[in-house]
Amino acid sequence: MIMLDIQGAKSELKIKRVELDERQQRISRHTRHREEPLPADFAEQAIELENGETLVALDQELSLELKRIDRALARIEAGGYLQCENCGKDIGEERLRALPYSVLCIDCANQA
Repeated sequence: MIMLDIQGAKSELKIKRVELDERQQRISRHTRHREEPLPADFAEQAIELENGETLVALDQELSLELKRIDRALARIEAGGYLQCENCGKDIGEERLRALPYSVLCIDCANQA
């Protein structure tokens, strides 16, 4: 039986969500504030474009992690946080502590 503190997990998820949202907002400001043209130097242009691509990739990863956290919070509210979405068995306390937005038990995750 899982002895995980679900309310504690919920609080941690909400804190993590705020942190990630703030990080995403900072990245968005950096990617959107660039109104001036690229530098004339080709090497500097390449660096600027590479940095922009990195920021876009980070923004996409943050969006995905935020969606996972929102899904976990919804599962807590619905009462299904502890159960694997695939097989219905307990996800496992250690797994949820390590990855609080897990939706699959370790067996189902390994098969996926």
